[in-house]
Amino acid sequence: MPISIKLKEILKERDLSRELARIAGLRPNTISHLCSDNVDRVYLSTLETVCKVLDIDIQELIEVE
Repeated sequence: MPISIKLKEILKERDLSRELARIAGLRPNTISHLCSDNVDRVYLSTLETVCKVLDIDIQELIEVE
């Protein structure tokens, strides 16, 4: 069951691409990885942090294909 992460689109809509790592306390490489088309694994705690900072539900961030 493939899952896609829609972080790149969300950040583009909010014009936050360079700020999320700093605001969330995550490494810029982590954010870049989540924005790429080939995310193979991610920690749930990272997704929770991103959702909290962006004030969104996890259903808005991930999509099951």
